[in-house]
Amino acid sequence: MPELPEVEVVRRGLERWVTGRQVCEVQVRHPRAVRRHGPGAEDFRARLLGRTLAAARRRGKYLWIPLDGDEALLAHLGMSGQLLVRGAAAPDELHLRVRLRFADDASSGHAPGADGAGQELRFVDQRTFGGLALVEVAGPEGVPVPVAHIARDPLDPAFDDDAFAAALRRRRSGIKRALLDQSLISGVGNIYADEALWRARLHYDRATETLRRPQVDALLGAARAVLLEALEQGGTSFDSLYVNVNGESGYFVRSLDAYGRAAAPCRRCGALMVREPFMNRSSYRCPRCQPPPRHRR
Repeated sequence: MPELPEVEVVRRGLERWVTGRQVCEVQVRHPRAVRRHGPGAEDFRARLLGRTLAAARRRGKYLWIPLDGDEALLAHLGMSGQLLVRGAAAPDELHLRVRLRFADDASSGHAPGADGAGQELRFVDQRTFGGLALVEVAGPEGVPVPVAHIARDPLDPAFDDDAFAAALRRRRSGIKRALLDQSLISGVGNIYADEALWRARLHYDRATETLRRPQVDALLGAARAVLLEALEQGGTSFDSLYVNVNGESGYFVRSLDAYGRAAAPCRRCGALMVREPFMNRSSYRCPRCQPPPRHRR
């Protein structure tokens, strides 16, 4: 499942290539790709035609493109969703689900022959867990209504460290479970939670109410550092399913210190890393640097 760095990489690509473009054609090639759009595929197509796309935005793992008016095109990539910018003459991808073509004219800011002209936006999704929808936006920040409950992520300038620390101590759960709660802190999924906990030397089941403020600050610092490093390397790609808008993979998988490294030596102390079941997933930790706490959840 793409996490914050992967979604942010896609957002930046969309901001570069589709901002200011006017939609002149919409093809929905698989109805499941717009199942989150209640009125259906034909309504989705009709309401997008002629609309102008603004700069893409993100909240945690959710991505949206504001439209003229009080609506936005909301995208959730699911496990295999891809938003690709392709030349109009490029061959169709095997799992192409939705295609948006643009009017390349002076009003769009992309005159014929200019950078980006003659291109289209494609939603490709092999497993069809992701999808697109037209949704209403609300509030002064224009956040889509379905995303309003999602907390800010630790890279958001408006993220409140004090409020997070207080909410974390009230949560009374294991620390990793809290990190995966998108209503508390967004964008930190399974991979980057393991990486941040390894850097902060915390066991995933450490009770949140036992954390002292310096430990919370260290954890936030570790989370920010690993997210920024992953972003610089284009995100984490384990296979061909996650790519940026140009179809390129991310390379942070080469820099992972914890996730996926069971039986490999800890890069800090040399002890063999372990993999343990967690919430129908897995957690990776160093048994020496991250020993089980006395107080567990």
